Order: sequence, then C-alpha cells, then structure tokens
Amino acid sequence: MLKELYIRNFAIIDELRLAFAPGFTAFTGETGAGKSIIIGAVGLVLGGRADASVVRAGAERALVEATFELEPRRQEMVLPLLEREGLEGDEPGLLSLGREIRAGGRNVCRVNGRAVTLTLLREVAEGLVDIHGQSEHLSLLRVREHVNLLDRYGDLWGLRARVAELVARLRAVRRERAGLERDEAELARRVDLLQYQIAEIEAARLETGEEEKLAEERVRLANAEQLADLLAEALRALDEGEGEERSAVDLLGAAVRALEGLARIDRSLEPRLRTAEEVAYKLQDLGETLRAYRDQLEFNPQRLVEVEERVNLIHRLERKYGASIPAVLAFAEGAARELETITHSEELIAELKAQEEQLLADLGDIALELSAQRRKAAARLAREVEQELADLRMEGARFGVDLQWREDPDGVPIPGVVRDFKLQVSGLEPETSSLEPETHVRVAFDVTGIDRVEFLISPNPGEPLKPLVKIASGGETSRLMLALKAVLSRADETPTLIFDEIDQGIGGRVGATVGKKLWGLTVKREDGAVPHQVLCVTHLPQLAGFGDLHLKVEKAVVEGRTVTRLTALEGAARVEELAQMLGASGGAVYRSAEEILAQVADYKRDQYS
Repeated sequence: MLKELYIRNFAIIDELRLAFAPGFTAFTGETGAGKSIIIGAVGLVLGGRADASVVRAGAERALVEATFELEPRRQEMVLPLLEREGLEGDEPGLLSLGREIRAGGRNVCRVNGRAVTLTLLREVAEGLVDIHGQSEHLSLLRVREHVNLLDRYGDLWGLRARVAELVARLRAVRRERAGLERDEAELARRVDLLQYQIAEIEAARLETGEEEKLAEERVRLANAEQLADLLAEALRALDEGEGEERSAVDLLGAAVRALEGLARIDRSLEPRLRTAEEVAYKLQDLGETLRAYRDQLEFNPQRLVEVEERVNLIHRLERKYGASIPAVLAFAEGAARELETITHSEELIAELKAQEEQLLADLGDIALELSAQRRKAAARLAREVEQELADLRMEGARFGVDLQWREDPDGVPIPGVVRDFKLQVSGLEPETSSLEPETHVRVAFDVTGIDRVEFLISPNPGEPLKPLVKIASGGETSRLMLALKAVLSRADETPTLIFDEIDQGIGGRVGATVGKKLWGLTVKREDGAVPHQVLCVTHLPQLAGFGDLHLKVEKAVVEGRTVTRLTALEGAARVEELAQMLGASGGAVYRSAEEILAQVADYKRDQYS
C-alpha cells in the first residue's frame, strides 16, 4: 500500500508530506484547492507523462517521492526485478519511487534512491496503484477495452496467452508461405542472382586465413632483393666472416674454449661456461634458420603478380558479400539455403499449408474454449453488476455482454456453429442466437481470440439491451463505472485504488451507498479476497463520512503566493467540513453532519460484529 507521499514545487503545492494508513481515506475541499493535483503527483511518480509545466512558478524543479509498503505476495513479484537491476532497498518490505522534473524539461526517475529509466520505473511501479480519474469512466466507452475488462474479471489471461502464442506462430507461418508464393518471374530472377553469387564465390575457392598468408607472401616477394642483402650481411656477421675478420660464432667458440680452461682451475666458473655454450648453440641454430629462409627466398615477379591478383579478387568478393573471408563463405551458405528453399518451394508451400491448417485447428479449439469461458464469466459479471446497480438506485437497469463472431475465409474453422454468430449474455436472460447451425464456419481472430466483446445496458425496465456508448447518460455511466469497479476490484490484486471525483453525476441520495461500496473494498471478505487501500477525492459528504481518514485540502495565500495545505479532520472539525459540504447553514445542517458520521459508525460496527 501507499505509505508516504512527499511533494515539493509541484503545480501550486510548495511542499507537502502525507502519511497514509490502510483503509479508506477521503479527500475533500473546495474546487481548485489541489485535491486532483495530489492524485496527479501520484500518477507522475508511477511513470505518468509530465513536462516542465508542472514545476511550480519560480522553482528550478518539482519533486515527488512515494514510499510503498509491500505485502509478501507483492514482494515476490517485485524483488526479482529489483535484484536483477541492482535496486534492492534497505528493507525488502519497503519500496521508494521518485520523480524529479526540471524546469528545463529534463526529468530524473529513481527507485530506492538510484537513478533509472522511465521505462524501468513504470515496470517496477506496475500493479502498485490503480487510478480512476474524473474521466476514467470514458474507458467504458472504448469498446476495444471491454474484452480486457471481461477477461480480467474471469481470470482468463492464461487462455489469452495461449491464444496469442498460437496467433503469433500462425502469422509467422503465413508470412513464410506468402514469401514463397511471390510472383514467379521475381522468383526466377532471384534464382539467377543466387546461382551467380554462389558460383562466383565457389570459383574463388577461398580458404579461411588465406588472406593473411597472401599478405605475408606479397611482402616477401616485393622486397626479395632487400631481404637477400640483409640475410647475407647477417650470415657474414654470424658465422661466415669476411676476409681476416672473424665471425661471431668463431669469436664465441674462442670464448668457450677459454672458459673451459678457467673452469678447470676454478669450478665456480662452470655456470658461466654453460651459459657461453648455450649462447653458442643458439647462434649456430640462428645461422641455420637464416640459411633455410635464404634458400626458400625467391625473386619471382610473375608470382608477385599472381599474389596481387588473388588479393584483389578476395577484396572484391569482400566488398560484395562480406567484410572477411568467413563472412563471404557464410553469405554463400545462406544463398545456397535460400536457393534450396526456392527450388523446393512447392514442397515447402505444401508443408507450410499443412502447418497452417494444424495451427488454425489448434487455435480454433483454444479460442472456442476461451469463448465458452467468456460466456460463463459474462453471465456472472452481468448478475453482479446488476446487483451493484440496484444498490445504486438503478433497480430496473439491466447489464449485458454482447459477444460476436465475424465470418472470415482466412479465419479459424469452428464446427457446428451459426453464421454471423451473435450472443447476448445478461443477468436475466439466457444466451440467445438466431440462425441455423452450419457444418463449418471460418471465424475472424486476433490475439484476443475470436470474440468481439461489447458491454450493453438497459437503464430502464422494458427497454432492450443496447450498446453502452449509445444509451447511458453521464450519471448512469458514472454509476455503471462504480458498479463495474466494485465488481472487478474484488478480483483485482492491486493494493491501492484511487478514485478522483468518480462520483460526478451521482446525487447525495446515492452517496452513502457509494461510500459503503468503496469502504467495503478495504475490508477483508469472507472469501479471502485481499482488501485494498482506497483513496477517494469527493464532494459528497455522505461518501466522505465513510473515510477512516478524512483529509481536507485547501488553498492559502502565503507571502503573496498561493499554496496548498492539508489537514487531517477529526471530531468537531470533521463535522464542520461535512456541514459545509451539505451546502446549508444553521443547527440542522450540523445535526445532519453528525448523523452521517453516526450512521457510518453504526454501519462499520455492524460489519465487524
């Protein structure tokens, strides 16, 4: 859960430190006081988008830091990532996230005090907080999100992953097959090119390491005369001598004989004698090596031309096919494989087609299983949402889920179904479809499966279910959003849920019910569902009364600058705030505020008893 939040120089907030506790925290205050700015700061530290405009006027940078207390299951999910990146904190149960936005636009992200990329910050923060902003209910109007909400509720991500894996494999096979089925003339041109390239490389008969040997030989051939002169000079000095001048071998032989005589007189000189003998042997060996090198040295202009031509050929092939001989040979191997593939394309196409049909059949089985599970989940979801809507004073409203399949000649084969399959699942009606069964129908698919999922609603009794995007008013959409969140959050393991004025369009008569539902998300249920920490920005006193912690956000002018201040309310101060939210004056409104708190206290006591 979110344990502490520190904000400095963020929008109109100069400095603010908030300590949170488990349970339900209510934020209240006048419009523009900074309540939503606090929620925005949380979104920023989780990796949300930001620019220099969030930096408080006159400040160099804005800073937001959040400390989270991780329960054991969350630690199991986060710690391996922290260990992989070297981001472990001092305490495994605590996680610190930070975000710094400079006035110049640069931003710095930190995890446990260490700088990280924004991508890594988002990866670490994923699943810690779920923020439902003022316009969050618009996600219900994005039909493509409905399948994700349904699968999240039905815990169907495992099946979804299997479908996505098969779809990826199928698309790869289809791409390979399409590549083989290109225009025949293009394939013929490609065959000619590959054959020429392979023949050119094979004709060169390249050998690995050949280039280095040729370079050495070219140097010797180009400098043969100079090498011969230098060898003759070296050999004369070593063991041949010139005129009356004695060679090094002769002089060293004389030294060895003298040392032999010295060693016979003084045995301590024997090591020096052995040294002289070793040097003499090495000089003799050096002379033999130089003579062998001289014997194989040749002055051959024709061979030099041949070596130059060979080197130029190798360089030309390297410019065309690779930076080295191994790279050129690897290119030839790849070209040969491609040529083999094209040559046997008909057999491969048949093989790929068989693979495609098998993958389509496997995908159809898994997608059909996923679709069946979605229908069951849709029926449960519809019943639970309708119950929640009844609690929110929409007793006659009905909620449904529309599942449709679209026929596609390239789709997966589904036996024994109807064409243009359309199914509506609601809390009151059985599954329905219209046309007669066919033997086989091919159905369109994507990584989510074969279902096109859309939420339906009938706000008033007697009306048919219609798409949510066309029928629901603003207030109805808000209540439907609350109903869905109440249902989906029970299956959600996100520790902290934040609701930013999600009660828009909901009157005070329903406020207490909304408060019960949000507070209920913080209470451990009998089925073992993990309770959440809930933070809620609200203008409804009936909802705010359910807060285990009530924080008032207000603006103040300090030294000519507007700043945000936050106060924890208790006792008379809390009654005063609720009375002001009721929008009336006099003793009656204070009694109403006291009654709200008393009724909440009685309700909570009854739930725990």
